[in-house]
Amino acid sequence: MNDAGPTFAQTAVTETIDAFHYGRFHVVQPKGIGHRSGMDAMLLAALVAGEGPMRVADLGAGAGAAGLAVASRIEKAEVLLVERSPLMADFARKSVALASNAAFAGRVSVLEADVSLSGRARIAAGLIDDVHDHVIMNPPFNDGADRRTPDALKAEAHAMDDDLFERWIKTASAIIKPGGQLSLIARPESIADIIAACGHRFGGIEITPIHPRAGESAHRILVTAIKGSRARLALRMPLVMHDGPHHAFTSFVNDLNNGRASYPRLSKTRN
Repeated sequence: MNDAGPTFAQTAVTETIDAFHYGRFHVVQPKGIGHRSGMDAMLLAALVAGEGPMRVADLGAGAGAAGLAVASRIEKAEVLLVERSPLMADFARKSVALASNAAFAGRVSVLEADVSLSGRARIAAGLIDDVHDHVIMNPPFNDGADRRTPDALKAEAHAMDDDLFERWIKTASAIIKPGGQLSLIARPESIADIIAACGHRFGGIEITPIHPRAGESAHRILVTAIKGSRARLALRMPLVMHDGPHHAFTSFVNDLNNGRASYPRLSKTRN
């Protein structure tokens, strides 16, 4: 007999339907367990710029907030939501199926797969070589030893294993077309691991520190890179989220958060 207690599949999960981009799309998310998407997902989505047809993969998509934000904002974007957790993949499917997302639901699909797979196992799972123009990711950001939360699903979403960036960026490199863009959001202490994982796979790395307020240390970084580029790394001007002591966003950050603007790369070339 297994006395470990109920699994996530056996436990009734309370859910919410949350509006993003001033109600232009909605996401079904678990309440009380797991990771709930917010500002990080919207800033990540803003890194995808352009208007023409494109294929975008959201690795570790959770309930799908970042990928849905891309599909909602860019009319010709086809988005693949990739999520390992069966529970969170189910929430992503529920999100896509919402009537309020019908305008773009036909351009969004969900793949239940482990991002860290490689080689034939990755391809067999549905992560095919050289098909995406963009890959976005918001990997787990806490040290793997820091698993204080009793919520196992949230711990999985937030706690970073050794060589996580190496494994995720290796997969991104495999599924992105030559010249395609990798975009991610992470904590500043991960800079060295991200650069090392990009290695010879990605160049033209652009890093933007995000500061809560002027005079405060950065708490996130936005990173973009181009597959096969040999351009040098660029450190961009910081983004400051709040004007003063209160919680109102700066005008530009508010536009990024609500799908009114994208955050394109400085470099127009991919070499």
